[in-house]
Amino acid sequence: MSQRCRPAPLRAVCPLQKPLAHIMVPLFWLLLLCIHSPSPVFAGGITRVYYLGIREVDWNYAPTGKNVFSNQSIARSLKTSMFLQPGKDRIGGTYKKSVYKQYTDSTYTTEVPKPAWLGFLGPIIRAEVGDTIKVHLKNFAGRPYTIHPHGVFYEKDSEGSLYPDMSPQDQKKDDAVFPGESYTYTWTVPEDHSPTADDPNCLTWIYHSHIDAPKDIASGLIGPLVTCKEGILTGTSQRRQDVDVDFFLMFSVVDENLSWYLDENIASFCTDPGSVDKEDEEFQESNKMHAINGYVFGNLPALTMCAGDHVAWHLFGMGNEIDVHTAYFHGETLSIRGHRTDVASLFPATFVTADMIPSNPGRWLLSCQLNDHIQAGMGVIYEVRPCSQQAPEPALQGRIRKYYIAAKEVQWDYGPSGRDQSSGKQLSEAGSPAEQFFKRSLQRIGGVYWKVKYVEYTDESFREEKQQSEEEKHLGILGPVIKAEVGDTILVMFANKASWPFSIQPHGVSYGKAWEGMRYHDGLSQNGVSVPPLHNFTYTWTVPKHAGPMSSDPPCLTWMYSSAVDPIRDTSSGLVGPLVICKQGTLDDNNKQKGIDKEFYLLFSVFDENLSWYLSANIKYYLRMEETSVKKDDGFEESNRMHAINGFMFGNLPGLDICEGDNVSWHLLGLGSEADVHGAVFQGNTLQMNGMRKDSANLFPHTFATAFMQPDNKGIFEIYCQTSNHYQAGMREHYSVSMCDRRDVAAAVPYRAVRMYYVVAEEVEWDYAPERSWERERHNHSAESYADIFLSNKNGLIGSKYKKAVYREYTDGTFRTPKARINGDEHLGILEVGEILNVVFKNNASRPYSIHAHGVLERQTGQPQVANPGDIVTYQWEIPERSGPGPDDSACVPWIYYSTVDPVKDMYSGLIGPLKVCRKGALRADGIRKDVKREFALLFLVFDENQSWYLEENVQRYSNGSHKDIDLLDEVFVESNKMHAINGRLYANLPGLTMFEGEWVNWYLLGMGQEIDVHTVHFHAETFIYKSGKSYRADVVDLFPGTFEMVEMLAGNPGTWLLHCHVSDHIHAGMETLFQVLPRQGAQPEDKDESQKVRLFGAKLPLGQVEAAVIILAVTGLVLLLIAAFLLGVVIYLRRQRKLRRNRRSILDDGFKLMSKKNAGL
Repeated sequence: MSQRCRPAPLRAVCPLQKPLAHIMVPLFWLLLLCIHSPSPVFAGGITRVYYLGIREVDWNYAPTGKNVFSNQSIARSLKTSMFLQPGKDRIGGTYKKSVYKQYTDSTYTTEVPKPAWLGFLGPIIRAEVGDTIKVHLKNFAGRPYTIHPHGVFYEKDSEGSLYPDMSPQDQKKDDAVFPGESYTYTWTVPEDHSPTADDPNCLTWIYHSHIDAPKDIASGLIGPLVTCKEGILTGTSQRRQDVDVDFFLMFSVVDENLSWYLDENIASFCTDPGSVDKEDEEFQESNKMHAINGYVFGNLPALTMCAGDHVAWHLFGMGNEIDVHTAYFHGETLSIRGHRTDVASLFPATFVTADMIPSNPGRWLLSCQLNDHIQAGMGVIYEVRPCSQQAPEPALQGRIRKYYIAAKEVQWDYGPSGRDQSSGKQLSEAGSPAEQFFKRSLQRIGGVYWKVKYVEYTDESFREEKQQSEEEKHLGILGPVIKAEVGDTILVMFANKASWPFSIQPHGVSYGKAWEGMRYHDGLSQNGVSVPPLHNFTYTWTVPKHAGPMSSDPPCLTWMYSSAVDPIRDTSSGLVGPLVICKQGTLDDNNKQKGIDKEFYLLFSVFDENLSWYLSANIKYYLRMEETSVKKDDGFEESNRMHAINGFMFGNLPGLDICEGDNVSWHLLGLGSEADVHGAVFQGNTLQMNGMRKDSANLFPHTFATAFMQPDNKGIFEIYCQTSNHYQAGMREHYSVSMCDRRDVAAAVPYRAVRMYYVVAEEVEWDYAPERSWERERHNHSAESYADIFLSNKNGLIGSKYKKAVYREYTDGTFRTPKARINGDEHLGILEVGEILNVVFKNNASRPYSIHAHGVLERQTGQPQVANPGDIVTYQWEIPERSGPGPDDSACVPWIYYSTVDPVKDMYSGLIGPLKVCRKGALRADGIRKDVKREFALLFLVFDENQSWYLEENVQRYSNGSHKDIDLLDEVFVESNKMHAINGRLYANLPGLTMFEGEWVNWYLLGMGQEIDVHTVHFHAETFIYKSGKSYRADVVDLFPGTFEMVEMLAGNPGTWLLHCHVSDHIHAGMETLFQVLPRQGAQPEDKDESQKVRLFGAKLPLGQVEAAVIILAVTGLVLLLIAAFLLGVVIYLRRQRKLRRNRRSILDDGFKLMSKKNAGL
């Protein structure tokens, strides 16, 4: 302490003269803590408490007793009564179920009311980033249940999912809440589970019981959960600040055959329970309720909103393989992930958040557009009310575009050349794949049918058809292309020259009720909903800004128009066409898209002629008999299901000719029913969609895609559906790429490196489930395990072991030393753009095979060279820029390779593998990724061993019975050979999916197969980022045949977790495995994208934390400034006081001196 501080009068103020450490040091440490904390310490959250009870109720799927769409009693229609009318062996429309109910407190006496439109869904659980959710669950039902969430963080004791996970018993109490018992689940919403910057403000998730998830959910235990960005919810209330209203809708074929209460429902509601055969197909079908929130045929109530409201739609699917849904909003458009649409694709455990600002008052239909689901009543009515005086929409300033279109009956030939253009065989040749569709006989129609199509005319007189140009020849059965720009008005003069009433209903434009083109009970009756034969009608559609492409969309969006008097029969008869809506200024004076050399329109659809209005006419005309005389067996019906692209099969589609270097726009459309799951693959060249590199697009009924191609590979290539049974049935055509003199093609970029791979096709004994203890513990509640049909070799079944052919890598061309697989390395290799891959392939199998890869540039024309047994063949694949990631892709993109001697049988025999291509600079010199710690490639495929080359050999080798007595077509035997596998393993038998906490992991997820291969891949306990033009948060990935996805996960939750397909049948059939996150003590999560970080005080921080640090610095600086000012004032004050004291002391001293002198003088 200084000498100045020693005088007593100043001692009290000495601390104020110390350095500022007493204040600065705590603030400094607070700042450092905020900078280095994974989430800012000041980011507060609240605890949201829910009291949920599980109650058993009787649920009525149609409480009005009516088909609301037709305003008729359920008894008056066969299609409604088959589901809703009780009988001696029919349950009807009321079923006992278990549901989640919300209560005010722990007494569970006062129920919290919920919106009527929620149906049997549980209450909405809402939270925002930083919040904690506590769910006090009490089970009032008669059997154990749980609650398991998606999209939030939980530890093992709050997962709510029963499976063997090696957890100690004190962490297993959440796995089953028994009748009368309670349990409290704790979930949180940390930053790494939050919506991304590109996500909407709130994300759609679900919660459900997970003891036996398919049966629990079918019994009714499911509800919505939503997590929001910070500040979206109003305090402790549930209300969102950013929207006026939000709705939650579940589209699901609720399979009451899977319910725990099936036997009770039979006993309670069937008038003669003893007559019920639970295995009868018609009985089972009657219990599949095609419902939205548990309501069918429009019975869901109170779905109302005001014009001009900001409406959030939280949509999700649940169920089985048939739960492929296209939710179509009549009358309005939506935005989903930054893209304009009026449909949402939903699958089991698929979650979609859509935004709508309704502008079109009226009662509108919202329905699933799959044929089977329309017929079974999967739809609701939503109402847009004019609640207040709205400002009129600005007058449209664009063109009036007129089209003259008629419905005209034609004889349509699905194979006009008479040949399979791939094999050169006659379409009717015995034993060929085309024979069942094209050979005419006494009981088969053949390949020519009476149909009806939209035909364009020159004017309103409808006398002269407009001649198609050469570029339009490929349209086939499709109607003329209707095009418009934002701001335009479309007038369609429609003449019905056919024998049945028809209409035109559009997607993607705005229209009034008078021009909707579909009849249902909406309180109005308009001529345009059904135009009788020989009558005309003019439809008026507009393209306001809110119907046009968004900034993230391509310049032109693909849509569809079709007849909807009877949506199923009209489209099956042929009435469908493409509609294209473009941004302003995109079309030239000839109605062509600027900057695009060629435009093609392709419709992928299984035209079911059994559903056509003209079936009777076709039978009478081609079979020369009445419809009642035809034996309508399965063979007859299958022969009439024409797997076509634009109405052509087996390579008969004309006109797909382009030049090397052309800018090509492909407009892709889907239509049909549950079978119409299409992976549209373009062989030979790649596509760009939403900034991402692909060679395929997934299509479902009433879904659309726009893809761009700039071909660099000359030759004749296939366009086909990857769904294997569609490929076999003729859904494949050809396009040609030629060198054209008029086009300057960019010079080829030289390749930097050559990578060598040595691959052998080997025959092995493969065991799909070498260990069964996990499966037996998982399903120990079942008297008969779900796995027995697949894994047992009793009663003439093969069991879990099969002879297969597999690709294996070797170290060099001697093929003596297999290359060891390490770190979960299941892929052929990782390549960078600008490289060449030489694959030296040796065939050690007993039959011919080959290797063909998606995405790469193969210079050879036609199919890859075949390697006969013992042969060695070298394949060269080039990796140009167009094989690598697109501008909005991740650093690497996955492809797939397989044998193509017979693409279907070779694949099911086992010859398939993944391939990855990365951006330049993404790999180290040794070929390892720089930016991630671990990579895993997973193939989700139902291996159909019935289609393997080795089926008969497997029967002889592994079946326990006499192979001579086995019927290879027996339904049970066929089902037993469909192995629902992840990388060829069932029931958690796949090893090696291990990572450490804090590591970035890339998952390459691959889908192949047939119609049943709809897979929704769910990771317990973790979320991930996936790309779809931008970055989005999810915990489920949708896979279909020909789908190759990559997701990025920051492993952050130590434990052993379930990874499975969420499709009900696939869960029971074993499509599930485990992944393990190991704790790494003291580890800081590594950062995925260093380019998104800023260095601050020696530390690299994400932008969000830098912003937080800067705010703290600013606040701290302001506080320090005020403190400094205060201290400065104190110092000045003290100095002044000291000066005054010195002056006083000096005056006193002078006074004392004077007094002393005076005293001395005296």
